[in-house]
Amino acid sequence: MDKSSTQEKSSPIVVGLDIGTTKICAIVGRRSKNGKIEVLGIGKAESAGVTRGVVSNIDKTVQGITAAVEIAGTQSNVEIRVVNVGIAGQHIKSLQHRGLITRRDLQTEIGRKDIDKLIEDMYNLVMPPGEEIIHVLPQEFTVDSEPGIKDPIGMAGVRLEANFHIISGQVTAIKNIVKCVNKAHLESQELILEPLASSESVLSDEEKEAGVVLVDIGGGTTDVAIFHEGIIRHTAVIPFGGNSVTEDIREGCSVMRNIAEQLKVRFGSALAEENKENEIVCVPGLRGREPKEISVKNLAFVIQARMEEIVEHVYYEIKSSGYEKKLIAGIVITGGGAQLKHLSQMVEFVTGLDCRIGYPNEHLAKNEVLPKNIYEELQSPTFATGIGLLIKGIQKMEYNGMVQQPAEVKVDKTKYTEDKKFGLFGKILESGKKFIKDDIKDEDFLK
Repeated sequence: MDKSSTQEKSSPIVVGLDIGTTKICAIVGRRSKNGKIEVLGIGKAESAGVTRGVVSNIDKTVQGITAAVEIAGTQSNVEIRVVNVGIAGQHIKSLQHRGLITRRDLQTEIGRKDIDKLIEDMYNLVMPPGEEIIHVLPQEFTVDSEPGIKDPIGMAGVRLEANFHIISGQVTAIKNIVKCVNKAHLESQELILEPLASSESVLSDEEKEAGVVLVDIGGGTTDVAIFHEGIIRHTAVIPFGGNSVTEDIREGCSVMRNIAEQLKVRFGSALAEENKENEIVCVPGLRGREPKEISVKNLAFVIQARMEEIVEHVYYEIKSSGYEKKLIAGIVITGGGAQLKHLSQMVEFVTGLDCRIGYPNEHLAKNEVLPKNIYEELQSPTFATGIGLLIKGIQKMEYNGMVQQPAEVKVDKTKYTEDKKFGLFGKILESGKKFIKDDIKDEDFLK
């Protein structure tokens, strides 16, 4: 009894909320004894109020969030109050910046407070009107003109510099997401960029070290994140996704949208040459009209045209990042769009880089709680972002040394309000207390 309660105390229950263009997904979980992620419950709902990753209808989005959270809460027997929310959309921008502090206390070694000061300074950058910083991600540090240091804690030095990868987004888009979550009677613990979350669930540390591009093809957007030497180097959000393909099929084959979606899922292929000439799909006609015959090869031509356009956008981002020749691990595709047949071959053909499909099952613990069919469904690329948000939330809780009661997800200390900073080291304690930074593990810092 004591042993299990100790385990439960050391592994907080966390909720990831993926507000996507096609679905809203809430995943409840915690870290298991072997360090993997144990999912306790999952809830899905249709997303009718999100367009290309951005909230376009508050009420419909709130309904979707409420439905998904209710299902996940019932399944996991957990009262959900605090969630880690994903953010995406074309408004997301990234930039590189360099920060510098001069230390006055020369007798002591460089500590976490110095790094905190550097990061907090980055949040004070002057952004263009209507933009706000979401993430400040440290890259290499320089101590007294000695460059290329990944973790300077414990070193002696006067001048501490660092390169930062800064991710910003539109204030209105951020506020609308927070508003939707609050209207669903929930609190946002943290806003997390969706490609960062997806990369956490499908990429290995070896791939990040070798150089890899994560491509998350969702319904409304395609998210790109480039890693090299274990550090994120470039992020981008492309405003095309699976819904663009469905629309092309609807127009190209003159069918209803729901039929176009079914054709894409059941018979779709990203390479027309892989399909036979004589394969035909029969689609029922409208209101007594004759059924319509559609060639599977022609369907593939329509899909291939749009998917090639998306991959060309991704390839442009790879080239503009300057890391095209350094990506030993190539490309990892995930998200709902990754389930399209022959997609990895087409990506290799267009970019010349190795490609694999990313499944989030590597980080999942064997689960006896969930029904077998739900556990198997969780291992689909569709849930890469949701599981990634869950992992990020667990890391954040462990980082801050916060422990929850296992019976309910209630973190009164972490209320995410619109007027507070969107950062790892923001002042998120309502009572005015600071994080107890001494409890933070050094090795967790540069994750």
